[in-house]
Amino acid sequence: MLAHHPQQLAAWHRGAGISAAQFYQDVAKLAAQLPEAGEVVNLCEDRYHFAVSFAAAIVRQQVTLMPSNNTPGAVNSLLIKSRDGYCLTDQLQQGIQARQLLYTELLNARNSDSIALPEQIEADRQVAILYTSGSTGTPKPNPKSWGELKAEADSALQRFPFLSRSVSSLVATVPAQHMYGLATSIFFPWQGGIAVHTGRPLFPADIAADLALTSAPRVLITTPLHLRACLDAGISWPEISFIISATAPLSRELAAEAEQQLQTEIYEIYGSTETGSIASRRTLKDECWTLYDGIEMEQQGNQTYASGGHLPHPVVLNDNIEILTSGRFRLLGRNNDMLKIAGKRASLGDLNQKLLAIPGVIDGVFIPPENPNNEKQRLSALVVAPSLSKQEVLHQLAQSIDAAFLPRPLHFVESLPRNSTGKLPREQLINFLKAIK
Repeated sequence: MLAHHPQQLAAWHRGAGISAAQFYQDVAKLAAQLPEAGEVVNLCEDRYHFAVSFAAAIVRQQVTLMPSNNTPGAVNSLLIKSRDGYCLTDQLQQGIQARQLLYTELLNARNSDSIALPEQIEADRQVAILYTSGSTGTPKPNPKSWGELKAEADSALQRFPFLSRSVSSLVATVPAQHMYGLATSIFFPWQGGIAVHTGRPLFPADIAADLALTSAPRVLITTPLHLRACLDAGISWPEISFIISATAPLSRELAAEAEQQLQTEIYEIYGSTETGSIASRRTLKDECWTLYDGIEMEQQGNQTYASGGHLPHPVVLNDNIEILTSGRFRLLGRNNDMLKIAGKRASLGDLNQKLLAIPGVIDGVFIPPENPNNEKQRLSALVVAPSLSKQEVLHQLAQSIDAAFLPRPLHFVESLPRNSTGKLPREQLINFLKAIK
C-alpha cells in the first residue's frame, strides 16, 4: 500500500513523525473494528485519520463514498440509498441520520484485535466513488479503482520533481475528501514515500507553521485563493521546494508574485473529478498545458475526449480546448462559460481573471444571467476589495473588457461562499446573490 520502508515517516502530526510501520499497525487495528458493510463515508478531518480509515475500508473491501461536500444533507442523500452504509469520523456531526463511528474509539477499543493486511490490492478493485462538485450541474458519481488512483499518482510523481529532489514532506490546504486532495495528499505521498502533514491549515500563519514543522525538501498543495492570502500576509516562509495549485485558474501575475516572494516554483494541475489529474504546466513559463505520459486527447465534433494512461475509458471534458502538437493543448475556457450580450461574446473565465488581476481585489467572481440566451440581461459580480471603491473597480475593468460585460450590479462583500476546495457551486452562488440583494 505504501512505498515507504517500515521505519520511514509516513506522516507528521504536531511536529512528531509517524512511521509506516505505525500506519500499518493502525490500519490493521481499525480494520478489525469496522462493521460489516459495503459502503462508508469518511468524514475524518485529520488527514492521518482519513488515510488510516480509507486504507482500513479497502482492507475490509468497503467502498468509500465522497460526497461533493460534507454537509449533513449531502451525506444523508448518499447513505439513504445504502442498505448498510455508515460514517467514520473523528468528530460527531449533528444532522447526519446514518450511524456515526468515532475513529479514536474504534482504534482504542479494549478488545481491539488486528486483521491481516493483504500483500497487494487488485488493480481493478473499486475503492472509492467521488461525486462532482456541483459547480456545473447536479453531482454525479465517479467510481475509482485502486489501479486508477495509483497509476495517476505514479504519472504525477514522474511529471513533478518529487523524486529528483527527494521530497520528504507535503502539506496540503485542501481536504482529502475531494479528487484533488485525495490524489495529492493521500496517493502522491503513499506512492512517493512522502510524509504528509496531518492538518489542513487555512490561514497563512498556520500554513507557514505547519510547513516549518516538517522536514525539507517539502511541497505545498494549495489553491489560488490560499496562495493569494499567503502573499498578502506579509510573513516569513520556510523553504518550499515547489507548490502545486488547482481547483481554479492561476493567473500569470499571481504565479510570478508567488515565485518571487516565496522563492519557489509554482505548477498547476489540470483535471477533474471524472479524470483525476491528466496535465500540468508551470504557469509562469507556459500558457499551454502538457498531458501526462500516456494520456491522449481527441476531438469529435464539439467535444474533446481524454483517454489512455490511468483512465479506464475515454472521458468527455467540460472544457473548450485547442489541441496542439507533442501532447500539448491550450485551455480556452469551459464549454458552458461563453457569454453573449448585445451581440458580443466573452468567456466567463476570462472575465473572472481580469477581475482578480486588479490590484486590491482579494477575491471576486462574475455571475452570468440565469438564462444565458437572453442577451438583454446583464452580468452581476461579487468582489472582495476593502481598499477599493466601486468606481475604481469598474474603471479598472473598463480598461480590459467591453462595456457590455461590465457588471451591473457590482456588489462588495466580505467574502465569497467558496467550498473547502475554493470552488463556487453555482446554486450556492445564486442563493448568496439573492440574499444580499
